[in-house]
Amino acid sequence: MKRLIFLGPPGAGKGTQAQLLAASLNIPHISTGDILRAAIANSTPLGAKAQSYMDRGELVPDELILDLIQERLSQPDTQRGWILDGFPRNVSQASFLTDLLAQLNQTCDYAIDLEVPDEVLIERLLLRGRKDDNRETISRRLEVYREETAPVIGFYKDRSALKSINGNRHLDEVAQSLQDLLQTPSLT
Repeated sequence: MKRLIFLGPPGAGKGTQAQLLAASLNIPHISTGDILRAAIANSTPLGAKAQSYMDRGELVPDELILDLIQERLSQPDTQRGWILDGFPRNVSQASFLTDLLAQLNQTCDYAIDLEVPDEVLIERLLLRGRKDDNRETISRRLEVYREETAPVIGFYKDRSALKSINGNRHLDEVAQSLQDLLQTPSLT
């Protein structure tokens, strides 16, 4: 049973690596974006609330994201484990998640931080070719990440739950490092 949180800046490869690892472990890859889209598509009460914020061009508030995460982690397919991707985004969310997992009688095995230098991230994101991605907007997104999300790394480090992986390598090498990390005896 593996319960993992994937951390790392935009462009670090979190989503790709989380999907690969989730598939190999046969556990759900839970991305906050996917949860939001699914809740909206399925017209759940939380989805309708989220839609109303998005229709107004506002960010979906933390409380609603937390409710969606709680709902998702309570579903039967998460009993064997899960990988959270894109959550928690700040220390208050990390603290909430710790409390939520305690309520669910679960713990997080590791928060895995994919480390990639900023210049590499900028190049990767420019190559993705999204319309709104230019060097300036990407630099701003990385700045916001450092301000808001990077302290989450310290949160998990203080709890001895942080593992750092060099994400500045070929996709297969990063995937192998993740597999190797999970094969260590303390995790089985």
